[in-house]
Amino acid sequence: MAELAVDKHVKYILAVEKNKDSFESVVMDHLRMNGAYWGLTALDLLGKLDSVNVDEVISWILKCQHESGGFSGNIGHDPHILYTLSAVQVLALFNKLDVLDIDKSIVSSCTSCFAQVSKLDITGLQNEDGSFSGDMWGEVDTRYILSCKNLDGGFGCTPGGESHAGQTLALTGSLHYVDKDLLGWWLCERQVKSGGLNGRPEKLPDVCYSWWVLSSLIMIDRVHWIDKEKLVKFILDCQDVENGGISDRPDDAVDVYHTYFGVAGLSLLNYPGLKAIDPAYALPVDV
Repeated sequence: MAELAVDKHVKYILAVEKNKDSFESVVMDHLRMNGAYWGLTALDLLGKLDSVNVDEVISWILKCQHESGGFSGNIGHDPHILYTLSAVQVLALFNKLDVLDIDKSIVSSCTSCFAQVSKLDITGLQNEDGSFSGDMWGEVDTRYILSCKNLDGGFGCTPGGESHAGQTLALTGSLHYVDKDLLGWWLCERQVKSGGLNGRPEKLPDVCYSWWVLSSLIMIDRVHWIDKEKLVKFILDCQDVENGGISDRPDDAVDVYHTYFGVAGLSLLNYPGLKAIDPAYALPVDV
């Protein structure tokens, strides 16, 4: 079995940020905040977070904050709750949450730093059915809603929607509503012959589901139902061992998104040399 090409991956992640004219950088311009979270968290899991200039990162993040309190994917773009989460996660990585004016947060009842973002009325983004819009334009993400639960044990994006591994998370402390055996079996059926995991039945395996499926299985204590060794091999086979980076499946083009989720998946699998990652908060446990 191949080994994790740590130094190559570190070099690749740093190059993605520095080469602003590359194709990958251009197409990711509007979601660079997410890219920063993926890349920086991967570096931290690899034990290489000290490879970046902290002050430069913090300065850029603050320039992405809007008067509403929310953060955009990059300077000059609109704020969104997902970019706001990534901004707070990166600040947490560097232990710099003190740069946020949390006391002015109008989310008075929330105890999690992930929601206590300066001046951002997160509660104002909640819809009548309990779901949340991602931004003022009304994009809706209804994950965590019981009405989205299906007969197969999985959860869809909206009521009646097809079950999807990316929708099965547990940050609300409500896992007692879940049929863990039924859901665990559905999640385990996401593993295909190559050892990789897919997000829905009849789909190709994708490295990113090494995170989405594994984290869910860990939170419901059913991760021992899959073949961990075959999954480790699948992730390692998706590496570009010459130039660094991890792709969605073997021999495809690498990107920072799959690089992060590949490393995160290996962390969940207790791969040697990687820091432990929290399956619910998607940050290193020590953070």
